[in-house]
Amino acid sequence: MLSGVNSGVGGVLLVMQMRDYGVDRATFGATFFAISAGFVLAGLSSGGLMGRFGTRAALIAGTSAYALASLGMAARPPFAMFAAVQLATGWGAGILESVLNAYLATRPGATTLLNRLHAFWGTGSLAGPVLAAWITGFSSWTTVMLVLAAACVPVIAGFALFPGPGPASPRDPGTGGRETGLLGEALRDRAILSGAVMLAVYVGLEVGVGTWAFSYLTQSRDLSSAAAGYAVSGYWLGLTLGRFLISPAAERAGLPPARMMYGCLAGAAALSAVAWTAPGPVSVSVALAGLGFCLGPVFPTMMAVTPRLARPGLVPTAIGVMNSGSVIGGSALPWLAGVIAQGSGMWTLLPYAIVLALLQVAIWRPLAARLTAPPACQSRPGGGASRRPGEPERRRRSA
Repeated sequence: MLSGVNSGVGGVLLVMQMRDYGVDRATFGATFFAISAGFVLAGLSSGGLMGRFGTRAALIAGTSAYALASLGMAARPPFAMFAAVQLATGWGAGILESVLNAYLATRPGATTLLNRLHAFWGTGSLAGPVLAAWITGFSSWTTVMLVLAAACVPVIAGFALFPGPGPASPRDPGTGGRETGLLGEALRDRAILSGAVMLAVYVGLEVGVGTWAFSYLTQSRDLSSAAAGYAVSGYWLGLTLGRFLISPAAERAGLPPARMMYGCLAGAAALSAVAWTAPGPVSVSVALAGLGFCLGPVFPTMMAVTPRLARPGLVPTAIGVMNSGSVIGGSALPWLAGVIAQGSGMWTLLPYAIVLALLQVAIWRPLAARLTAPPACQSRPGGGASRRPGEPERRRRSA
């Protein structure tokens, strides 16, 4: 929720911060690159951090970095320092996300747990704009930063008391041990790289629609600003509800994660098409909410199945690499959507979303095949089939 609030307040504070520092949009854009760079660094370093110091220490480090960055921004430093501090903001938020994902991915019922985790992020992102608007109604944007820093205190205390695993030992495969070269191994693993690309496309679609839907609705569908705002809120609400509801329902129905993902991806593609062709404002708003609902479980479910795609000691690093990919996609693909819209018009947003949704299906197919393959036929990280030397052919087939 803290990470979600952090994302939600940004849109409200952005105009105030630009006005306060006297900079234009292009100059202020440096802060976005700094946050993304910090998030990528967090993803690439989270596995090593967990292996060396343990889950608890990694979570405390990430939250502390975020708290210190918030305090630094609350002091209203010169703009160059303000932009540089965003690197610590991105690193702290990225460590929190990667480490929590890696920890919950190894727990029983990981798919439901991770969907709930990311649903609470969605809850925070919905509350963030309301909180920021309320505080700036009687104070400045720096007060919002102080509130976020103060909110980190109980989170740090909770992590300090949390009875999670400590530093990994050479015999502890769950957090990576003290192995070396984990990042290089993860970057050579086809399944991990496919997962990173999958999340890059997913976050590009999620953020792209969330970022540009308001412009699409007001410019291409002639909705009022109020109606468009409600429709975009419905999209994000649908995303949050999808994470709370779809995974438990699939689990009760006996639907495995691979098939649930196919359903969500197909639904996202279909509802993007419905939103594009819907005749009226009500139908397009409902379709956008349904699109968010179908997209909701994709990211956390991808994290939940990672332990089945990588060997145990590589899971934290693999999740960090996938998180890094998601940040790159979340920056590049919404930017591309804007470039296309600039040249051809905002009507291109939903056809672009359809292409990304179908691309997710294509990327998911080999990953789903690996998840559903019998144990003896599943690939090792390097890509070869897992067979014991000298094992009889009939026994292998039986397995």
